[in-house]
Order: sequence, then structure tokens, then C-alpha cells
Amino acid sequence: MALFDLPLDELRAYRSESAEPEDFDAFWEKTLQQAREHDLDARFEPVETGLTTVEVYDVTFAGFGGHPVKGWLRLPAGATEPLPLVVELLGYGGGRGLPHESLLWASTGRAHFLMDTRGQGSAWGGGGDTADPVGSAPAYPGYMTRGIDAPENYYYRRVITDAVRAVEAARSHPLTDATRTVVLGASQGGGLSIAVGGLVPDLVAVAPDVPFLCDFPRAVTLTDRHPYREIGLFLKTRRGRAAEVRRTLSYFDGVHFAARGRAPALFSAALEDQTCPPSTVFAAFNAWGHEDKAIEVYDFNDHEGGGPFHEAAKVRWLRSYA
Repeated sequence: MALFDLPLDELRAYRSESAEPEDFDAFWEKTLQQAREHDLDARFEPVETGLTTVEVYDVTFAGFGGHPVKGWLRLPAGATEPLPLVVELLGYGGGRGLPHESLLWASTGRAHFLMDTRGQGSAWGGGGDTADPVGSAPAYPGYMTRGIDAPENYYYRRVITDAVRAVEAARSHPLTDATRTVVLGASQGGGLSIAVGGLVPDLVAVAPDVPFLCDFPRAVTLTDRHPYREIGLFLKTRRGRAAEVRRTLSYFDGVHFAARGRAPALFSAALEDQTCPPSTVFAAFNAWGHEDKAIEVYDFNDHEGGGPFHEAAKVRWLRSYA
């Protein structure tokens, strides 16, 4: 599909109508406080990969509810001093993959922590290794409606909490420099990086690519592509529950996290993106709270966005921050 959303000049001015809950900050403060009652218990086990330029560690840490969450920590081989830290969050359905994958960030001389996503890791890539031990009320297949009956039960409460704890786990390693921490990701990972950017106050940079989980009121009525469509299909059966669902989603909308962003940010958007429509991306970008922000726009791309071109742009951009 060619351009289907707002013209670019309107995107640059667009503001979401998503209503922020009055207790948004209190909800997340309580959620993270409860998570921190569990010992982080971050463990780093070296992995033999056959690689000579990168060292890899199999990581386990306690996420939401103290549940074990997996990850990889990759370091440039022979590192002896604390390094700038890149924490990466994954796209929808993917897992942390195999230890020899995702070598870009360690190859730039930084520490790279890749968080597995609970309950995912079976749709693409090399697979995932983190279960989600929490059940839910009836849900449409996928993740978007799991526990959508209430904010306290919603799936992304657990995943966002895991992502904040992932930053804490990565920072606990002696070869990572906590004062130079960057969070990034694409699609679902982009949405999660926005959430972390709003919840962790001392990051040096955030880079969300074609982010998901933003401007739910517009997204669920503008695109019929999954994963947003899962919500509409749930409501197709669960008639009369739209207000309840909107309330739950408002606690997880990237627009509200973005307003609390306190680090420089580089976003990306693709104008033919039907999975994460550009207006929903600009809604979060325009709300981002730090004045040092930029957005790369890829005019003729769908959800692949800038791909390797944008990876190169991020490498250049991050030189100023970490």
C-alpha cells in the first residue's frame, strides 16, 4: 500500500487523543516497587561460541514477579574496563535467538545486552527461552489481549517491568558503565524502549525504531494488520467492552511514557507502515519530553523501516552520547 496515513506536514504536528490515567505514575511506581522486592539475582554464564572478536554470556535475572528472564550479554573480546551499554528490546514474536547472532553493537566497542521476551520467541529468528508463568482471562490468540480485563493483569505490565529490570541487570555487570546506558529496539522493541525511557530517569539516549504500542486509540481503528488487529477481533466477540479495554491500554500507551522521556532520542518512522502507522509513531515522538530529539522518515517503506540504512544512522548518532 502507498501512503495511507496523514501527510508528512500533518504528522509533524499530530498529537494523540489518548487519555492519560490520573494514577499513571502511581501505577508504575507501585509495579516497579513490587518487582524490586525480589532479588535481581543477575547471573552471567560464559558461552563458548567459537567467536574471536566477541565474548557472550548467558544471562538470567528476576523480572516481574521474580520470574526468571533470559538474555545475552555480548562484550568486545578482551574488554577490561567498563564499556558504554546498549540494552536492546525485541520485536513482536521474536526471542533472543542464538548466542552468535546480533553482533553489531558489540562490534562498535560497546557492551550489548539483549533481553528475551517472556512467552514469545516462536514467530521468527532463532527462538526464545523465557516462559510467562502468568495465566490470563480469555484472550484472542497473540499477546495483545492477554489480561486486558485490567491494567494489573495485562501482559505488557509484565514485559515492561522485565525491560526495566533488564537495564538494572545489565548495569550490574562489572564491564558495563551504568552512566552511559542506551536503550533501543524496533517495533515492539521500540515501544518497550519508549516505556523504559519514561521509567528509567538516567539513560543517555533512547532509539525507538518504527515503535509499536503507541497511540492505541488511533492504531486500533486505523490499521487492520496484526498485532493491533488482535484488539479489534477481541472486541468483535466481547461486545460492549471497548471502554474497559481502552482504560487498560491507556496505562501502556507509549505516548504517556514518551511525555516522561528524559534522554535524547532518535526515532524512525516509515510512511507506508501498516503495522505501526506513522501517525502513531509521530504521536510518541511529538510527545517525547526531552528537547534533543530527531526522527528519521523513510518515505517508501513499510514496517521494515530504514533497515540497515537506519542501523548505520544509529551508529553515527550514538557517537555523541555513548
